[in-house]
Amino acid sequence: MLTFIVRRLITMIPVLFGITFITFMLVTFAPGDAISLMLGSETVNVENVERLRTELGLDNPWYIQYRDYMFNLVQGDLGTSIVSQQPVTRQIVERFPNTLLLTVGAMIVALLIALPVGVIAAARRNRPADYGTMFFSVVGVAMPNFWLGLLLIIVFGLQLDWLPIRGMGSLEEGLWDFVSHLILPALTLGTALAAILTRLTRNAMLDVLAEDYVRTARAKGLTSFNILFKHALRNAVMPVVTTAGLQFGALLGGAVITETVFSWPGLGLLSINAIRQRDLPLMQGSVLAFALCFMIATLLVDLLYAVINPRIRYG
Repeated sequence: MLTFIVRRLITMIPVLFGITFITFMLVTFAPGDAISLMLGSETVNVENVERLRTELGLDNPWYIQYRDYMFNLVQGDLGTSIVSQQPVTRQIVERFPNTLLLTVGAMIVALLIALPVGVIAAARRNRPADYGTMFFSVVGVAMPNFWLGLLLIIVFGLQLDWLPIRGMGSLEEGLWDFVSHLILPALTLGTALAAILTRLTRNAMLDVLAEDYVRTARAKGLTSFNILFKHALRNAVMPVVTTAGLQFGALLGGAVITETVFSWPGLGLLSINAIRQRDLPLMQGSVLAFALCFMIATLLVDLLYAVINPRIRYG
């Protein structure tokens, strides 16, 4: 197992190198001028622009800039934000727990919906419950996050005034304040994943319910609950775990839209602001953080296989 983990970590290095290179090239040659945004329209002149370019090293050729960037990166330095003049690493570390909290909340919402609904749909195949599940899965996948978020804000935040519509709660203000701020963003982010996992759970359960051991369990008089949730679901959960783990990394990236809609102070909102302000170091650091999280998520999924299915061993 340890050999497998080390080997996977080593393979991440060239992937991260490729991501840093592509991101660097895209943000370096993208149109726009971050220096002008920093100085402001009233103070922009040739002397100030050239002085600041020299201080930030932006007057060097792109390959020199990339070399300096990689030299600092291997030392754990992601650079300094052009706009805020704060270390990029510090800003990412401060914001990432908020994004992780939102992503975990969305995953919990998705699993709480997908597993029971998918099992019931499989048990009620070709019945109204099954048709309703398929309709929900299609609508959930097709519904854009920003549209669902705005809809939830209008209904539960403005009309009913049940839940807050922006910002992040604090435990110092009470548990409900903390949870209430999380409900709408987590529901928005987790709905599409719930639709995907519901359909996947249903299909996996249909395959398992056709196995001989399920018919044997019914013949022994086991209750439907025990058959479905204690025996069949355990064997059907492998593809669900795979997809959920991979989608967890995708949720981190998808949180960009949700955090923008709800003004959630996470890494996604930080990335959007960096793009708007052409803050190159912060943009590169954010993309690198998202990519690293995705790769770690896939590694954890592979390790989780061995926990769920003891027959799986990694050499």
